[in-house]
Amino acid sequence: MLSSSKMSRLFFPLFFLLLTVSVYSQTARLQVIHNSADPAAASVDVYVNGSRLLNDFAFRTATGFIDVPAGVTVNIGVAPGTSSTANDTLKNFPVVFEANKKYVAIANGVLNPASFASNPNNNSTAFTLFLQTMAQEAGTSPSNVDFFVLHGSTDAPAVDVIARNVATLVNDAPYGAVTGYISVPAASYILDVTPAQDNNTIVASFRADLSGLGGGAAAVFASGFLTPSANQNGQAFGIFAALPNGDVVPFTALTTARLQVIHNAADPAAASVDVYLDGGILLNDFAFRTATQFIDAPANQIINVGVAGGTSSSVNDTLKNFALKLLPGGVYVAIANGVLNPATFAANPESRSTAFTLFINALARENATSSPTNVDFYVLHGATDAPAVDVAARGVAQLVSGAAYGDQTAYISVPANNYTLDVSPAGTGNVIASFAAPLSGLGGGSAVVFASGFLTPASNQNGQAFGLFAALANGNVVAFSPVTGIEEETSATPDAFILGQNYPNPFNPSTSITFSIAKDEMVNLKVFNIAGEEVASLIDQAIPAGSYKVNFDASNLTSGIYFYRLTAGNFIETKKMNLLK
Repeated sequence: MLSSSKMSRLFFPLFFLLLTVSVYSQTARLQVIHNSADPAAASVDVYVNGSRLLNDFAFRTATGFIDVPAGVTVNIGVAPGTSSTANDTLKNFPVVFEANKKYVAIANGVLNPASFASNPNNNSTAFTLFLQTMAQEAGTSPSNVDFFVLHGSTDAPAVDVIARNVATLVNDAPYGAVTGYISVPAASYILDVTPAQDNNTIVASFRADLSGLGGGAAAVFASGFLTPSANQNGQAFGIFAALPNGDVVPFTALTTARLQVIHNAADPAAASVDVYLDGGILLNDFAFRTATQFIDAPANQIINVGVAGGTSSSVNDTLKNFALKLLPGGVYVAIANGVLNPATFAANPESRSTAFTLFINALARENATSSPTNVDFYVLHGATDAPAVDVAARGVAQLVSGAAYGDQTAYISVPANNYTLDVSPAGTGNVIASFAAPLSGLGGGSAVVFASGFLTPASNQNGQAFGLFAALANGNVVAFSPVTGIEEETSATPDAFILGQNYPNPFNPSTSITFSIAKDEMVNLKVFNIAGEEVASLIDQAIPAGSYKVNFDASNLTSGIYFYRLTAGNFIETKKMNLLK
């Protein structure tokens, strides 16, 4: 229940408006926003034609749109929050509103400019009303949000406001500038504020989540001081949006980025490394083919990433150092790759440098963006001695075309299913390796798929052999198991469904699995570890009746007991096998 004081603060302004508007046949619509960062104006009373309209109207608050008289002079007076009558007003603004038009009036500036930092563009910062004379209460499209922008920060220079990777929204706007309306799809954006003519220097970044405002409108305003200490310790700079109903929404200031680090340097000397961030240890004994989850990292400043041997004692032991500058709110994947001394390893077939480096994806994703039933991933060619390749999802689509060492694809979005990936030298169509990619449990997720290791370990200090791996957003790394396809043993139609025992068993590293199906069926043949986790999908397709043999290569698996399960129509059978390395 409202207190009596709150009821009076609501009742008398409304009563006054109803009484005043009833006298005039013509009206306009008005929203008032308090954006004066002067601490002396932290709370004000607003009078209209001598009567109190708003009591204790706080900084960074707004009214909803209200009806006001049109065609006559309306005096808007602003007084301290402790005022008792209109005689206490500090500033008065006579305004004539046009009938049936809509306005936004924003109270801005400081009461005594001499006691505050001057404006860098020498614009007056005296207390005033900025008017948007073509205001909107709703968007022009049900899927868009329409907004205008006011530069309302007295000590800030002229700025650009850029919706990152989308468009420049505000160009060369000095203090007091009011843009026209801008219409954008109702989505979430990162807004970068930069000095005019210098888009390489980001003053501040904000997340503007407009995803729930389809069909709506807003007044977006820069507010507060860039340097509070030079402005009577007033409120700090920020960006806010006032909605037509009077709600004021702060845009979240962004000061960090999200970063995932993957170790894909196959040099045996870098099998385990220590990673330092700005001199402090970030990762200790970071092993080859492992990854971190996404973590918060400092943004909008130069950071030093140093890589040292796994036995390092301090940042002074680093072998390589990389200076990075991450954008606030950005999402990055950094993949350590290459070899420490390229002269002692096989040269890259395309003459690409194989020196130890960081491959950076500055548009990384922690989740799928297209559909909760899809998985989004990109592919890095990270095998130093491998030629340019094509990668196809068997029976589905070409995923990678002509990727040489170091190339990173754009993100690919596919239904979260299990796939067989065929790798071919670029442009040849000759499959040289195939891998089972178990993506069925990753709906809504993301991954980094990376080629790893050496095609010819003997020419590369006996480093780890070539393989395909996926680093998930949570830091788990999944090995894609090699598969060699299906061989038909006989054309005769068998009388029954049979799953044979693999041979040899125990095996190292490959074995053969035989099976027979008595009629045409959709066949799945999968391999699981002792914990019941799927480690390979050998077959996932329709097969005619017959007897078959499948070769299974477990080079990327550790020694232990595994189970293979055949599903063909209503027939399901599981057998055990033993990998002994």
